Amino acid sequence: MSDADPKPWSARCPPPRPDRIRRIERGFAFLPNRFLHHGFFSSLNHAERSLYFFLVLAADRNGVSFYPYDRICSALKLSPDQYVQIRDSLIDKDLIAFDGSNFQVLELPPNSIPQPRPPSPTPQDVEQHDPMTLDRLLRAAFRKR
Repeated sequence: MSDADPKPWSARCPPPRPDRIRRIERGFAFLPNRFLHHGFFSSLNHAERSLYFFLVLAADRNGVSFYPYDRICSALKLSPDQYVQIRDSLIDKDLIAFDGSNFQVLELPPNSIPQPRPPSPTPQDVEQHDPMTLDRLLRAAFRKR
């Protein structure tokens, strides 16, 4: 199939479970594809993603959520200190707003969140820490016996 194929991608690649296609219903939460493709997802750590996703799911059509911090902490298994640190990080990254009692999940900023690049691993780092390398080395060692 060429790029000029008039059929949309979804028509050329049917879903694995056509009997389970999700429907957009009242109360449906969404994340724009830009969240993944423009680096927002990878710029957040696990805890930040958890709070962000929770707020997306809890929000109304304007992105506003009224959940109190104690219920959020309970649902995400966070201490109040962790909650404040994560909440403030999401505010600093311009992903949410908080007025003291209500949250708003904001439209994504025009630019992705810059993230520092981890240093490139050395061949020695890969050999010592990469699970696939370790698996390969162990298998080779046991074959020699």
